[in-house]
Amino acid sequence: MIYLDPHVHMVSRTTDDYEKMAAAGVKAIIEPAFWQGQPRTQIGSFQDYFASLVGWERFRAAQFGIRHYCTMGLNSKEANNEALAEQVMDLLPLFLTKEGVVAVGEIGYDDQTPLEDKFFRKQLELAKDVGLPVLIHTPHRNKKQGTYRSMDVIEEHGIPPHLVIIDHNNEETYREVLDRGYWCAFTIYPGTKMGNERMVDILQVAGAERVIVDSSADWGKSDVLAVPKTAKLAEQRGIPQEHIKLATYTNAITAYAQSGQLHEDDWLKPHAVDQRTLFSGNSVLRGGQSPRIDADPEQNRIL
Repeated sequence: MIYLDPHVHMVSRTTDDYEKMAAAGVKAIIEPAFWQGQPRTQIGSFQDYFASLVGWERFRAAQFGIRHYCTMGLNSKEANNEALAEQVMDLLPLFLTKEGVVAVGEIGYDDQTPLEDKFFRKQLELAKDVGLPVLIHTPHRNKKQGTYRSMDVIEEHGIPPHLVIIDHNNEETYREVLDRGYWCAFTIYPGTKMGNERMVDILQVAGAERVIVDSSADWGKSDVLAVPKTAKLAEQRGIPQEHIKLATYTNAITAYAQSGQLHEDDWLKPHAVDQRTLFSGNSVLRGGQSPRIDADPEQNRIL
């Protein structure tokens, strides 16, 4: 089987992780803009970070045979710095129209403050303006309240549920999310959020319609192979192959292809990897390392 990890923060990961993912069958990834562990204090920090998502990270993934997409948004934690958040809102339209940007996100609530609500609503309107799907971060605390509130606000703004991916669901929230017609994503994150066993339990009960599995791997203790590992466990537990494929591959494609930026042929008919290629004069290699140079899949030749 092949996989798509639709929520993984590769800016926090190493090239070894890209190699492991490619070897495990991960063909494409989506990297949401997120909080990097400490608050940013200047608009230039956001500008450079957003630029890295559509620039260096896209290049770096391709150097290991993985197609990279991203989402752009102001995360809920940093929405509480109002002056800086207003500047980010001015910056976002410049990046939301870049190649490979497949949604506005991840946005939503953290502590569910008035400022988080203000900038959540602003970004929902921005998503409508640019015609992109929305990726929702549900809060770690008071998750049920925050998830239901997020859906209520989305509906107030007139965004249809088929354009919204709600992530970090658990046993307490997933049924309502599915019943209201949203894409229901689950983060397989060791020790918290949703483990592999719990995810397979949900697949056995709920099936895989509109269910999406991701790793959300970041700078914390997390696993870039969470998606293929969950698929393997699901197979061992007797989940039908068509359900496994929906949850670990097809549903994410269907949801994010609504952006017009994501196409399966991008990774099924890829360009050959040539690690001699540079990005802004930089390589993924260091002195003495041998470049990977693949045969051209179209012409069966070495580049």
